[in-house]
Amino acid sequence: MRLGPACLAAQEAKLDLVLVAETSVPPVCRIMDFGKLCYEQKKKLKDQKKKNLATQKVKEIKFRLHIDTHDYECKLKHGIEFLQEGNKLKITLMFKGREMSRTEMGFDLVKKITDDLQEFGVPDGTPKLFGKSIGITFSPKGNR
Repeated sequence: MRLGPACLAAQEAKLDLVLVAETSVPPVCRIMDFGKLCYEQKKKLKDQKKKNLATQKVKEIKFRLHIDTHDYECKLKHGIEFLQEGNKLKITLMFKGREMSRTEMGFDLVKKITDDLQEFGVPDGTPKLFGKSIGITFSPKGNR
């Protein structure tokens, strides 16, 4: 078997002949260490994943049990904007004093919020009671 000049040059340098772009005409090859190429590709992929996670922020909107309809609509509008920008959304419903005896009303309000945000985001779980507040997070539609 006859080796080409590129293969001979790679053997002399004790490196590998690596096909970089096979779709181009003529195909592009490079004399380099193949292990180093694999390492660099893994590192680049890891950095890209890190950047994707860093660009997604968690925005929070706080509600109260007795909220006016206009205030509710304004906060909901902000939540929709956050989800459309690609951010996660955390909804927190806070209780004060005797309102803790009305947690079922709080869960009803959170259900209403979930229904209103349904076409813009997907809830990450079910609403949970944490101390004096109910919390739920939403991921933007298509990022789940």
